[in-house]
Amino acid sequence: MLASTAALLGNTFHPVQAPAPKAMNLLLMGTDSRATISAAEKREFYAGGQACDCTDVLMVVHVSARRDRVSVVSLPRDSYADLPPHHDEKTGEEHPSHPSKINGAYAEGGAPLAVATVESMTGMDFDHYLQVDFRRFIDAVNDVGGVEVCTPRTLRDSATKLNLKPGKHRLSGGQSLQYVRSRHVDTSADLGRVQRQQRFLVGALRELQARQLLTEPVASARLVKTLLGSARVDQGFGAGELVELAAALSEVPAKSTEFATVPIAGFNELHPEIGSTLVWDRKKADAMFAKLRADRPLIKADANPRPKDPPRLANSAPVRGSSYACR
Repeated sequence: MLASTAALLGNTFHPVQAPAPKAMNLLLMGTDSRATISAAEKREFYAGGQACDCTDVLMVVHVSARRDRVSVVSLPRDSYADLPPHHDEKTGEEHPSHPSKINGAYAEGGAPLAVATVESMTGMDFDHYLQVDFRRFIDAVNDVGGVEVCTPRTLRDSATKLNLKPGKHRLSGGQSLQYVRSRHVDTSADLGRVQRQQRFLVGALRELQARQLLTEPVASARLVKTLLGSARVDQGFGAGELVELAAALSEVPAKSTEFATVPIAGFNELHPEIGSTLVWDRKKADAMFAKLRADRPLIKADANPRPKDPPRLANSAPVRGSSYACR
């Protein structure tokens, strides 16, 4: 049919082609809001205290155009940032650019300012964002029956009361919250917490794939509803879009996932308004984000670097998700 039509029209006929697949950039934000968890849960999981309405977790998630690779770069919450100029929707006030810790962008301007800040620091454009508070996190983990994590050493935290012996552990929603929040395990502080958050993400993806919860319609719809919440809040994602992403992730093995922390040069001098901050190694960070913008892998095809545990400030080498997976 197409050939005969082309003959009739001569050289003017051009078949319509589907648009080329496009890579996807997602900003994952874990907020410290605990207003929706009960007093009993705060006591049981040591999640009390005063929330700053900040982002405890910031992860740049890049899904390749072919949907065969996922790259994740964590941005430590104490990273120095210059917040872009923005308009306060509540007061109508215009705010000029000013210094802040990166986690303060959400507290000052919500998800839009957090996204704009990360875009300005990485040179990346984000198609979507997903914000998850304590309630949604706990419920999502419980919805999938818990997540298995493993540790080669004892993890004990004085603040969250996390206490895990070496080996494998299946964590419920509340226990998982303790795991991803702990930052007093050793001297690696927030870098160690970032690494545990990445380990947890690998375990969660593995759990979802093993139980086919990313492709089973009822289960995936329930999980999406939990993550997006019932409130009419713009999460930067439509339910259908999140279901499509879940289906794509169901096919990506752990060895095709990459995890890194943005390269850090050290600490800035104490700032009178924002305190102690981490400064990125701009040359290395720019090179890392340039690879993501070009839809290129962070790790060479024949390489399989091993993670440092605990992580070190000077080591930001990406690792494969398979190096974090329980065996």
